[in-house]
Amino acid sequence: MQFDRLTSEMRKLALQAGAEIMRIYEAEDFDVRAKSDDSPVTQADEAADALIAAGLRAAFPDIALVTEEQAETHGQSLSTFLIVDPLDGTKEFVQRRGDFTVNIAYVENGLPVRGVVYAPAKGRLFYTTADGRSVEEKGPFGDQPGETHPIGVNPMPDNRGLMVVASKSHRDAATDHYIGQYGVRDMTSAGSSLKFCLVATGEADLYPRLGRTMEWDTAAGDAVLRGAGGQVVRFDDHTPLAYGKPGFENPFFIAFAPGVLLVKD
Repeated sequence: MQFDRLTSEMRKLALQAGAEIMRIYEAEDFDVRAKSDDSPVTQADEAADALIAAGLRAAFPDIALVTEEQAETHGQSLSTFLIVDPLDGTKEFVQRRGDFTVNIAYVENGLPVRGVVYAPAKGRLFYTTADGRSVEEKGPFGDQPGETHPIGVNPMPDNRGLMVVASKSHRDAATDHYIGQYGVRDMTSAGSSLKFCLVATGEADLYPRLGRTMEWDTAAGDAVLRGAGGQVVRFDDHTPLAYGKPGFENPFFIAFAPGVLLVKD
């Protein structure tokens, strides 16, 4: 894989998809339908998916592609592939809360090694560079990358006073119980893969997810966090979260800055 080209293509496609999403988001109204699992889908999901999938297939025809909105891609058995969630946080999009993202990642041998997370309504763009390190690019965003700065996890998190980020739409009693085993300085909430990015920038130290997610929900944010020095592990045994699992479904997991001393629930 030519990582410089991959970085350029993923960034370009995420920005183009974000522009299409915002065009629909800013309209007076848009259609919302329910998929077979009762999760919402909009024309923005579908338009962004078509744009990204076409771009990736043209640029990398020999790399397998998995995307949330194309069910025919979900039956593959893969260890190296591109994976896309064209609009993560559809509930946030529908409620016009802004916490939604475009996510594109490259998984190699079961690990997400490159990724881009773009939050168009918030004007935040995070991605891994060709060398695998993570940056945040400052807007406005153009065809060529603008000013970027390296991002990194909090190097010295204090277990007596952690900043914890949790889901806006999927918070539950089990998550609260787990968080309660730590010393928490403060908590924040965010939708979609932005939670990974808040840990990656040091704005949070710990993000536990005790609920159902799919690999396309997490791969890009996982890649950005890894490139910033963070880790994502399974909740049950604290081994690294792997990708290419049957059906692309994740177990519960914990994303964190490595200095956090994880507790066993």
